[in-house]
Amino acid sequence: MEDEAITIKLTHDQAFVLSDWLHQVMFQSDDLEGIVRDRAVWSPIHAISGTLDTTLSEIFMPDYSQRLDAAKERLRVSMYGEAAESTAPDGNAAESNDER
Repeated sequence: MEDEAITIKLTHDQAFVLSDWLHQVMFQSDDLEGIVRDRAVWSPIHAISGTLDTTLSEIFMPDYSQRLDAAKERLRVSMYGEAAESTAPDGNAAESNDER
């Protein structure tokens, strides 16, 4: 049963925003170990990240940041019914991540 594949369905916007977040955590902040202490979990994280990176063309586009901001806003609207600024856990408005 351990070889049975699992399919996860995400909208394009969800995949794009998740891909950016994973990239930030895994490659720019070097904080994966601080967030996910059990290294066994890293395997599926890397698999998801790799799949997203090979699927999403936006990560190579010059207007990456604008597309990411638009995707985040659409997700906020779909979740909360209105445009809402993202906040970090400390209550401060979160800044947009830098381009890849």
